[in-house]
Amino acid sequence: MAKIAKYLPILGWLPTYDKTHLKGDIGAGITVGIMLIPQGMAYAMLAGLPPIYGLYAAIFPQIIYALLGTCRQLAVGPVALDSILVATGVGVIATAGSTQYIQLAILLAMMIGVIQLVMGIFKLGFLVNFLSRPVISGFTSAAAIVIALSQLKHLLGLEIKNTSYIHEIIQSVFSKLNTVNLATLSLGLAGIIIILCLKKIKSAIPGALVVVVLGSLCVYFGNLANLGVQILGSVPEGLPAFSLPNFNFSDIQQLTPIAFSIAFIGFMESIAIGKSIQSKHGNYKIKPNQELIALGTGNIVGSLFKAFPTTGGFSRTAINEQAGAKTGIAALISALLIVITLLFLTPLFYYLPNAILASIIMVAVIGLIDLQAAKKLWYQNRRDFWMLMVTFLGTLFLGIQIGIAVGVLLSLILIIYDTTNPYFAVLGKIPGNPYYRNISRFDDLEYNDHILIVRFDARLYYANAAVFYDTLWELIEEKGAKLQLFILDAASMNNVDSSGMAILKELADALKKKQTDFYIANLKGPVRDVFHKTGFFNYLGEDKFYLKTQHAVDAFEGKNAQGYSRYVIQSN
Repeated sequence: MAKIAKYLPILGWLPTYDKTHLKGDIGAGITVGIMLIPQGMAYAMLAGLPPIYGLYAAIFPQIIYALLGTCRQLAVGPVALDSILVATGVGVIATAGSTQYIQLAILLAMMIGVIQLVMGIFKLGFLVNFLSRPVISGFTSAAAIVIALSQLKHLLGLEIKNTSYIHEIIQSVFSKLNTVNLATLSLGLAGIIIILCLKKIKSAIPGALVVVVLGSLCVYFGNLANLGVQILGSVPEGLPAFSLPNFNFSDIQQLTPIAFSIAFIGFMESIAIGKSIQSKHGNYKIKPNQELIALGTGNIVGSLFKAFPTTGGFSRTAINEQAGAKTGIAALISALLIVITLLFLTPLFYYLPNAILASIIMVAVIGLIDLQAAKKLWYQNRRDFWMLMVTFLGTLFLGIQIGIAVGVLLSLILIIYDTTNPYFAVLGKIPGNPYYRNISRFDDLEYNDHILIVRFDARLYYANAAVFYDTLWELIEEKGAKLQLFILDAASMNNVDSSGMAILKELADALKKKQTDFYIANLKGPVRDVFHKTGFFNYLGEDKFYLKTQHAVDAFEGKNAQGYSRYVIQSN
């Protein structure tokens, strides 16, 4: 059972399910399900799809995640950010709302699912670490602004083309301000105010559902449709039928870049939410690769039943946890409520105004704009601040897809820069103690003119081997003829590749010609293993390796430094 539970996490908690959790799971499931009905429809509209597809996307992904996911409170379904990415990616191929567009959105869900599933199977969850938090924050904040502005056409009752370029949206809005529908604007603003007020009073109140009911009643009794207020109209009822997504290789080729983007971003969203929720409970552990499998399988199965891409949602997960959810039973309850809605309740949405759905989206995405992150980084880390700003501006003015690419490229460039420009510290001795610290940080350290001690804070490999040699040799040259001993403090070196070994031998040969001793201290096990395999211990001499920096200094000064060799040389 334990082995099966590893791949089917529900078997890890369901057999020992605490019945006292049932009340909280049912209550949370109903609350999130009620919240998901209007949100799902709004996000489908945001994605350029008929609203009913938001409900389709809220069934099977939730069920699959409850079976395979490792976060017991994560609420999976349509989310704002993924929806705008769908609109951006699919919108360049087909017209929003068309049959082709719908088929491509469903195919995109399948592609995203396959990417996430393959990543999970091959344990590639670590790849998302290449996107730093400043990049994610900058991208998310800019995308939230684009999403909010994209809803102005529904909030103002204007005919504006779908675009992810902020300047095009603003230009279109200003060019048609004289045609604003005041009834539509009044409904939308009222919806925003009500949702914000209810959230402030108590976040567990389903504000989205409240404004859906009130907005529909206003349209029905006020006959607002005759005043130009756009409504959903007839909403198909019944469950989505099983069908394979229609596709050709040309479609797959065009959708591949956005599929990878959404696969990565959707996973990061879920992991970030899941870890924050898991830390509050502590009775289970988030497993990133299993999360990929759960989300990927959910998207694949969902696409077979007309779902567009889904992932874990910030607001719904927070509500789910606050409402008392303890296990995946809550997600199953939410899915059941969506099924009941599709079977019996869709006629109730006939008079739902688009402006209300726009107000739901705008309130949801405003919470994604993180001004505090930028403010903190300005004072704490200017490099991260500018990385956030470049990604933010790139997304805002060059488009969401290019913004993602800018963020990924920027992250990779900085990773490469950091690894190829490692940190070196020249060390001095703390007076009266056998400890050594960076002389650039402390003024009162003891410093022997005949000894140079340098700590190298990185792995030594092909990308930084040349920098390693050049920097050390520059420091050695600065000491001049008075230098008699060079000590490499290897405490921060975790690994050495073949290029690193070659450069160490080159350094040893150069120091030998210079008639300067070369000692190495504080070796870690993995590096020691490499030295054994390559014969570097014999090449340099076993008497040149020391357990601590002080031992190396003592040996040079003729003091007793014996008795440590087996701890230095022998591999563990």
